[in-house]
Amino acid sequence: MDTEALKKSLLKKFQEVSADRLQKIQLGVLDLEKETAAQAADDVARELHTMKGEARMLGLGAIGQMAHAAEDVLRSERERKTATQVATDLLRRACDVLSDLIEDMAAAHTGTPASEEMVKALSEASGHPAPPISGKASARPAATPVPAAPATASKAAPQQSRAPAAPAASPAPASAPAPAHAKADEEAPASAPAAAAHKSSVADRSIRVNVEILDALGVLAGDLLVENARGRLRGLETADLFERFSHLSDRFLRLGEEFQLSPELRAKMEGIESDLHMLRDDAFRFVRRNDDGINTLHGNLAKLADTVAEARLVPLASVFDAFPRAMRELARNQGKEVDLLIENADVGVDRSMLTDVRDALVHLLRNAVDHGLETPEAREQLGKPAMGKVRIRVRADGDMLHIQVEDDGRGIDPERLKQVAVSKHLITQGQAAAMSEREAIDLIFRPGFSTREQVSEISGRGVGMDVVKRKVETLGGSVGVTSRIGRGSTITLRLPQSLALMKVLLVRLGDDVYGIPAADVVAVMRVKADDRMEVFGTLAVKHRGKPIALVALGPLLGVNGGNRLDKPPAVVVRHGEDNAALVVDGFVDEREVAVKPCGGDFLKGAPFIAGTAALEDGRIAVLCHVPDIMSEVRRMARPVSQQPSAKRLRVLLVDDSPIARATEGALVKALGHSVEEAQDGEEAYAKVQSNTYDLILTDVQMPKMDGFSLTRRLKTTPAVARIPVIILSSLASPEDKRRGLEAGADGYLVKGELGVESLALTIERLT
Repeated sequence: MDTEALKKSLLKKFQEVSADRLQKIQLGVLDLEKETAAQAADDVARELHTMKGEARMLGLGAIGQMAHAAEDVLRSERERKTATQVATDLLRRACDVLSDLIEDMAAAHTGTPASEEMVKALSEASGHPAPPISGKASARPAATPVPAAPATASKAAPQQSRAPAAPAASPAPASAPAPAHAKADEEAPASAPAAAAHKSSVADRSIRVNVEILDALGVLAGDLLVENARGRLRGLETADLFERFSHLSDRFLRLGEEFQLSPELRAKMEGIESDLHMLRDDAFRFVRRNDDGINTLHGNLAKLADTVAEARLVPLASVFDAFPRAMRELARNQGKEVDLLIENADVGVDRSMLTDVRDALVHLLRNAVDHGLETPEAREQLGKPAMGKVRIRVRADGDMLHIQVEDDGRGIDPERLKQVAVSKHLITQGQAAAMSEREAIDLIFRPGFSTREQVSEISGRGVGMDVVKRKVETLGGSVGVTSRIGRGSTITLRLPQSLALMKVLLVRLGDDVYGIPAADVVAVMRVKADDRMEVFGTLAVKHRGKPIALVALGPLLGVNGGNRLDKPPAVVVRHGEDNAALVVDGFVDEREVAVKPCGGDFLKGAPFIAGTAALEDGRIAVLCHVPDIMSEVRRMARPVSQQPSAKRLRVLLVDDSPIARATEGALVKALGHSVEEAQDGEEAYAKVQSNTYDLILTDVQMPKMDGFSLTRRLKTTPAVARIPVIILSSLASPEDKRRGLEAGADGYLVKGELGVESLALTIERLT
């Protein structure tokens, strides 16, 4: 490698490594005022020292100078035992200037006015003299002067226009004296060529590969896995052929034993028998060796696929690098203070997803500062620290990536969201009244929704959230929101780590095979008749004690299949907080497949379809897009499950019809309440005398004591008159409703018009 190429590779490597190192320094600076300050100071000092040494080795004097000055500040703070706010803010600003120098290699040599001013400020804070830029001093004794770059050189290409002036371009003379200010542990290596060779060996271990090549490798690895599975099928077919041949040879030999043969023919038959046995043994040995080879090949191909998928991953730190600085500037412009904390930034994500992930996070962070965090004055009045906190948590769960953006601000007010949605004519007043808290919070994902009265450069919480949701769901992920008024909000993005290879559950619909991402599968089950129920027109099935929507996947996708058996198989899938059981015709297998986009006009743009994958038998499996499917399920069916109420109620359900009790009881349980039953008014009144209830739901037409009589008797008994009573009746005339209210009922609901929303709203109002 020639000197110029070596220099460029080292500078590029330094930029990549230093960007990650700077991220660690920034996170460590944030911890200097916490209980872990001592450990944080050690970490920051180590990273600064390493950055300083690498920068000076490459002649990047301005970076080395600033790292040295920052070290001095950190050392003085450690001597004081506790970090001051002034020093911490100064180190944060120094990180911002260092980030600019790392991006501009020309400025990294000679410095900028901003870096010179920052070094001066660091020196004043530490009480140590400002260290000189060693790169300027070491550049003068060079044997062959290199002309300075013109003043008009383009900043867009600093390495091409100014890089030749870098001292790292040629090894310094062995006799060149070290700078006078250098300490023993900071001296340059005795042999610059040896150091350069070491750097070169490190650089040689990493190369840049076009992401399209990685895409092609991923597809090829997936195709090879499919071909390997086909080889396994051919091996099974070959073994079956040999088995049939063996049976045929046994029949032939037995036939020969039934005839009286001459000695000559007997000898020939024995020879044939021996040859057949040898041939059969050889065939079986071939089958075993072939199976062993296929198994070994499958293991190697699986490792290849995993390696390619890992090669596509890049640490999320590359996305997070610019966030701390941008957040501070954004907060400063609004007169706010923010502390951004990032956990597990080294978790990897598919390179092709970086742009979408970054765009989503930028929007969430801007919303958190603009609309989530209060001003310092408001926070102090609420008893909160003046500085707000925004935390990004990242964790990998199997093949899925979870990214949480959490703030400790004012939270999301569901009632205000409803009012805004009504004022913008996105929903009606009746729809708003029937909405649960979770449904109200989901309004932020409606296109065009905003709590802002005026349009500003920075979005309020909810503006553009539909775009965030659409981006994440396009990647096969989901978005979830939780919030507590006055305590803050948490938005969770759930994404696949890789898009090239995906684990899927293969299911059968008729003669076709469909794939469902394994990350979205909660369970598989057989739908028994006893587990099925109908809740006000919605077909549901009981799963883990709760009713969830039951939908035949075939008709939903517009194909045949689904619900042909007495106990049909079903896949329970999850998207966000919603679950549904999708009825299929059978299960095929679970495996990792190479996802390919839909090609041609037949599937391109088709709803509910995320891509395709080739199978070993030549068929193409269509991969389902679970977010689209769940949206359609919610549209088709009225919700059969709601978030539990804040208070769990003990409800007495009174009805002489077993079917009505089962249906209404399931509905009440789905709302999170416990249910006890009574078959008529007399039994209900007796239960009330010996038990405590929070609510009574009663039918009207019952033997012994009807609902009107029960209500009057309850309301005239002082000990139980306080219990709210709701009449559930098929009687819908105004006269019947009037009679119920005159009897003392607190609510009157018609069974034929009853829904989850109306029942939940009535219970909430009365309790």
